[in-house]
Amino acid sequence: MIGGQARLGDATVDLVIERSRGWFAREQFADGYWWAELESNATMDAEYLLLTHFLGARDEERWRGVAQDIRNYQREDGSWAMYHGAPGDLSTTIECYFALKLAGDDADAPHLARARAFILERGGIARARTFTRIWLALFGQWSWDELPAMPPELMLLPASAPFSIYQFSSWARGTIVPLLLLMDDRPVRPVPPSARLDELRVEDAPPRAPRDALDRLFFGLDRALRWYDRAAIGPLRERARKEAERWIVSHQEADGSWGGIQPPWVYSLMALRTLGYPLDHPVLEKGLEGMHGRWMVRRGDGSLRVQACLSPVWDTGLALLALLEAGAEPSDAAVQRASRWLLREEIRVPGDWCVQAKGVEPSGWAFEFENDLYPDVDDTAVVMLALHKAGALDPETRRRALSWVLAMQSRNGGWAAFDKDNTSRLPALLPFSDFGEMIDPPSADVTAHVVEMLGALGMDARHAALGRGLRYLYGQQETEGSWFGRWGVNHVYGVGAVLPALAAAGEPTDSLAVRRAVRWLNERQNPDGGWGETCASYVDVQARGRGESTPSQTAWALLGLIAAGRADSRAALRGVQFLIDRQRPDGAWDEESFTGCGFPGYGIGEERGARIREGSELAAGFMIRYHLYRNCFPLLALGRYRAALQRGARSMPEQGGDSCDRRSSTSAISMR
Repeated sequence: MIGGQARLGDATVDLVIERSRGWFAREQFADGYWWAELESNATMDAEYLLLTHFLGARDEERWRGVAQDIRNYQREDGSWAMYHGAPGDLSTTIECYFALKLAGDDADAPHLARARAFILERGGIARARTFTRIWLALFGQWSWDELPAMPPELMLLPASAPFSIYQFSSWARGTIVPLLLLMDDRPVRPVPPSARLDELRVEDAPPRAPRDALDRLFFGLDRALRWYDRAAIGPLRERARKEAERWIVSHQEADGSWGGIQPPWVYSLMALRTLGYPLDHPVLEKGLEGMHGRWMVRRGDGSLRVQACLSPVWDTGLALLALLEAGAEPSDAAVQRASRWLLREEIRVPGDWCVQAKGVEPSGWAFEFENDLYPDVDDTAVVMLALHKAGALDPETRRRALSWVLAMQSRNGGWAAFDKDNTSRLPALLPFSDFGEMIDPPSADVTAHVVEMLGALGMDARHAALGRGLRYLYGQQETEGSWFGRWGVNHVYGVGAVLPALAAAGEPTDSLAVRRAVRWLNERQNPDGGWGETCASYVDVQARGRGESTPSQTAWALLGLIAAGRADSRAALRGVQFLIDRQRPDGAWDEESFTGCGFPGYGIGEERGARIREGSELAAGFMIRYHLYRNCFPLLALGRYRAALQRGARSMPEQGGDSCDRRSSTSAISMR
């Protein structure tokens, strides 16, 4: 160590990298993949209990384990939150309270008494989000008449129509289709008297009033849809219902899921059960068996956690890249096993993306073990980059996957995760749509990952698609110098994705955009040398880049600085020291914070990133704790750091910072 900092040739950096590589060697599955828990919140547990009660598929042993996990998530004030460190969330607390009562917990038990007080203080069940009130209506604890209207005839609209199911994001689409049937059938499953929620009603709690003229227009549309529901034409309604049923059955994945995520899965099972499908029907049987397999995580205390999604392809792509950047050779057995597994995971069948990207040969990679209908651009970019660096991206796979990625570019030059040109704001204005992001527009982070991958494959700004992507990225930079992080928390993630992309595309590191981004990172560095940002930054501009330091977010900031040619800056050295000091003896790092984002929480009626107005409601959002992030990104950053200094440290100016004006030869990993 020199001057308290890690320097070129410092054996400490090498030791930390080797420890981390050893951890990954021990964690690799025999088939070649890496896979860690994807943690969300207790809503997944609560809705599993509600789902299996609805289906008549209650298993007492599983129920005990899942109920215990719900109790483990409860906060001191009696509430349940959406992520670690978040304030209590009303709708989440209502669902957990209801599920525990259904599991047999006494309403007068201290933990439920605290939860009840929290709920009543915030207006009771009338103030819950639409999706929570749908769950309550399924069990007779809320009136179907008091929910927004969503007629099944949406299924018959052409894809280009304003409220076609293909105007919604893939995750919203998969959820809405079964809900169209449930909201038309209005089933009610009885619950024991001890599980009723009469005590959560606050009689004087007013419904949400329209905020402005546009809001009033869509409330009027809801009233018109209610009228149509009462006067619906029989044959048309039946045709729409049959189309919804056909769509659901045809969209079940090989592992029994729908869309590879929890919401479409649970609603599809309930919709089919309401249509009369028995529990031993192959579709329902496969759906329940899949949910009871890899999707449940047994904890040491006997609790059973339900995951919202699985991330093996994403985890494997990131781990493989980290190992390669940290010195693993393409000939290493672990690298070859991972490469072979990823190549087998390429998707070769058409999916919903074909609606907008017509005439393209199917390719790409999804997030999960089985999600062939929804390959995503983000995973595909990372996997292609990893396979390229591993020397395993054969010409035919490269051609096919590259054509698919280029076909998914949106008109504005950016790339989204699952859909192309999925940018209509109309779906989010429906009174029904108060649970989070309803569309999948292009984002800076996904676009950056694609640009970086294209640059690694030898393209630069002269390539038409890459040039449009670069223009999109420059146009998305915030005034203060950062970029919004759609799939990771948040602006630290955005900067850590875009700067490596600019470097990979051969953009100059002395540009105004890069200098502004580096200055933003320097200003956000914490006194301990790390970086952190809480999920609150999605709704409060003052929280951008602010928060307790975490290993993953510190690594993202370092990746940005390294790509910008600032690997020898004091900020980078302090960040490296933060990671070195916090590594565990087994080569891993600890991290409690949620640094992944499923979809951001916004104030209802607010623009992205705006501060919530006093008294306004907060859409739930969906935040994620990727249990691999805390280990993957530090290894990647330290590997990149060591390599960057080995290439050019002796010619770098000592002061670092913004004084570097050369072009960077480093290209850090894309991240989600």
